[in-house]
Amino acid sequence: MAQERKIFVLDTNVILHEYMSIFNFQENDVVIPITVLEELDKFKKGNDIINFNARSFMRELDKIAGKELFGEGVLLGKNKGNLFIETGKKFSKVMKESFSEPIADHRILSIAEFLHYKFHERKVILVSKDINLRMKAKAINLLTEDYETDKVQNIEALYEKVPEIELEDNYSLNQFYHSKSSIEPTDLGIEDKVKNKQYMLLKSGTSSGLAYFNKAENAIERIEKHPAYGIKPRNIEQTFALAALLNPDIKLVALTGKAGTGKTLLALAAALEQRRVYKQIFLARPLVALSDKDMGYLPGSANEKIGPFMQPLFDNLSVIKNQYSAQSKDFIRIQSMLDDEKLLITPLAYIRGRSLSDVFFIVDEAQNLTPHEIKTIITRAGENVKMVFTGDIHQIDSPYLDTQSNGLSYLSDRMRGQSIFCHLNLMKGERSALAELASDLL
Repeated sequence: MAQERKIFVLDTNVILHEYMSIFNFQENDVVIPITVLEELDKFKKGNDIINFNARSFMRELDKIAGKELFGEGVLLGKNKGNLFIETGKKFSKVMKESFSEPIADHRILSIAEFLHYKFHERKVILVSKDINLRMKAKAINLLTEDYETDKVQNIEALYEKVPEIELEDNYSLNQFYHSKSSIEPTDLGIEDKVKNKQYMLLKSGTSSGLAYFNKAENAIERIEKHPAYGIKPRNIEQTFALAALLNPDIKLVALTGKAGTGKTLLALAAALEQRRVYKQIFLARPLVALSDKDMGYLPGSANEKIGPFMQPLFDNLSVIKNQYSAQSKDFIRIQSMLDDEKLLITPLAYIRGRSLSDVFFIVDEAQNLTPHEIKTIITRAGENVKMVFTGDIHQIDSPYLDTQSNGLSYLSDRMRGQSIFCHLNLMKGERSALAELASDLL
């Protein structure tokens, strides 16, 4: 082993998060504790992304496997380090005094500690997405890190309020208002201010106007308030969100914001408004298990198990339906779409793997998806597909994701600046004064 190389010891959750993670440590060496292989074996069966990652990693490992894997190591590629599998080690005195139970996490710690003392001249770093395991490692003086490869660095820039652009005089704003449908940025003297903008508020004194910068056409377009299937935007952010959802040139939309800002409701209303453009509307959300229990823990049939998880989506649909009487054509149309499965509300796992064409696809609670899951979903998009991801990055239920590493932040960061993508952060709650107060203060 080269003296200058670091040694990274990977926890199981890093591989379940990204199965190709072993190739992301540059020239440094990577160690997989034998306990990790034991844990991965438990995840081989199933249809969730962690099951896919477990199987995919084992296939990758099989490609490069050899007896050197347990000895001198296997080269991971050009300008890469070596990969090793380290077998279990006896607990040291410190380990025994600190951790009485020989659970998987502690066995991984024991291997990291063994390597720390064996290669004392090198940095041995335990990589884990489990905060508690990282704290335990620090308690016995081991170096430890989160898996940082897909983390968004400048997270604050993604979640700023709607940009405001001040025009030099009221004449420019009048020009904008009286243009037929659009005007070039140079005519308003704001070409340098809109390069990386999409939806914005143009201001001049006490007057203002809602605008969209169409990058493909190099034109500033007016945005008017328009309802979608009876749902009217209640603030500037919602107006912009609905405009993006109804814009056929924007194929991918990310809507973020706290509870009650109308993200899912607006997306569903926009989908129903464009029902003639798409053959199907999919409204899905990832299933997040209860504590450490999976779905099998719940009683009843498969549909009965998932019912409570899907109820928030049906609640949004009820808001739209309840605008109309039960005898109205709009009410009946929604029920007919549900019956004919033209409007499908379902767990995300039931859709993953399907080829998507002529579909308006809404993924709710997308902050609970990993970057790899987001990529997997979007790469299923065929012709005439619009995808909408909604969520609140401050309401993450997965223990291994945070505001920087979740798929929704990753999507907004990597797609920023693309003309077919729009990210809007809704900041004002519209559910009720009580909900808004609770969201802000509790």
